[in-house]
Amino acid sequence: MKLNVKSLTTGLKYHGQLYGKRQHYYVLSSRRHYFVMSLSRSKRSSGNFNLVSKTAVDRLFKRLRGQQGVTAKLVFARSRKPREIPSHLSALNMLYVMVATGRAVIDERHKSREIFFNVKNK
Repeated sequence: MKLNVKSLTTGLKYHGQLYGKRQHYYVLSSRRHYFVMSLSRSKRSSGNFNLVSKTAVDRLFKRLRGQQGVTAKLVFARSRKPREIPSHLSALNMLYVMVATGRAVIDERHKSREIFFNVKNK
């Protein structure tokens, strides 16, 4: 897929922020993609962003609706379309988008290295 920077960044909408285990993430969206952005704690004025397809997030939400204890590792292992979820990181970013848009919450009860998500029904 060919990306056009101008069309990606036009009219970005802010959805929210969340805290992972080590980073603070901001989620914005354009017409077709979500941007998962994080700022570097060590370097000023630097950070990363990842693109996530809106349709892929919607499909994942429909599939995981109502489930608890979901991890990025589990989502990646059970992915039906490897093109939509090519790595653990993309699965994690999709789960972060669901948290920022109010479709999931991070389960704070687990103290392991993995992050557990509870996906809402609606």
